[in-house]
Amino acid sequence: MAERLPVLYNKKPCYDIVFSRSFEELPQELEGLECEDRRICLITDSRVDELYGSEVLELLRPCCKKAVKYAFPNGEEHKTLDTVREIYRFLIGEGFDRKDFLVALGGGVVGDVTGYVAATYLRGIRYVQVPTTLLSQADSSIGGKTGVDFDGYKNMVGAFKMPSLVYMNPGALATLEDRQFFSGFAEVMKHGLIRDAAFYEWLIENMYEICERNMDVLQEMLIHSCTIKKYIVEKDPTEQGDRALLNFGHTVGHAIEKAKDFSLLHGECVALGAVAAAYISWKRELLSMEEYYEIRDMFVPFYLPISVDEIDPEEILRLTKSDKKMESGKIRFVLLKKIGKAVTDNTVTDEELLAAIREINFSEEDAHA
Repeated sequence: MAERLPVLYNKKPCYDIVFSRSFEELPQELEGLECEDRRICLITDSRVDELYGSEVLELLRPCCKKAVKYAFPNGEEHKTLDTVREIYRFLIGEGFDRKDFLVALGGGVVGDVTGYVAATYLRGIRYVQVPTTLLSQADSSIGGKTGVDFDGYKNMVGAFKMPSLVYMNPGALATLEDRQFFSGFAEVMKHGLIRDAAFYEWLIENMYEICERNMDVLQEMLIHSCTIKKYIVEKDPTEQGDRALLNFGHTVGHAIEKAKDFSLLHGECVALGAVAAAYISWKRELLSMEEYYEIRDMFVPFYLPISVDEIDPEEILRLTKSDKKMESGKIRFVLLKKIGKAVTDNTVTDEELLAAIREINFSEEDAHA
């Protein structure tokens, strides 16, 4: 039996987040969207296509007038306007109109690209999120943020476009590579740190079950994590205020991601950025030293990095200045007032940022110390 979380927009029902252990209930969920006389384009990437593309496409066929599939190459390097352009061409060739549907099957890249296409094709077309990675299930599929990278700058081009449905199959996490799985966990940990100290403690208490991918525990974790994001998104759907708290760890994280030419995964960079933000919070006496070191060290059992080598702190600082969260030349940074309580702050200085970046910078000197 599927579980669901309704998401509100302007205090009205907008879409459901549905949790089901397989893809089999997807056609039933689509019935309420009145797509039986419409076309559906399943958009995925090459890796997810091999695993689930044919299965999901066959489930979609009875739901609509026509179901087609478009798969683009896997990888962050394909999260670009070039990929968007090719999808436009495919949709035009298939005769898609603004009453038809897109279905995003995959991780954060697929969801962000498909959402941006949905926001811009014919000035807007409906779409459904079917996230298959922990990062996309816990975070990126919810809230309607869409976009692509531009010249290596993360999510620099985008739009807000709410999905018509988010359908999560935690069973898909069983086929996820370890590194991808733990990368996604960084976003789960973030939700606890910024909003719910009890959830943060629950994550630590259930560490072994999470790492072993116990499906009952993972589903409970996802429901709680999504509830936190749902609450924040409902309060501030277009990031005018509280939604910015979800960027905890992302300013420095995005800069490292670009500096390392995307050789580190997004969640790995978020973990590094979270450590940097917690360090500044400690130095400002918002957190105790013990809290800072606990936060830092709790990423380790989940196979997430707390230091990074071969980075230039000055370059990372420069890259933070091009972050899309800049306001009037100042970075809107997210700090921790305490575990479970985050605040935005635009007074973080270059000196504070450099000190935090150096804290996570693993140098040759460190190796021989």
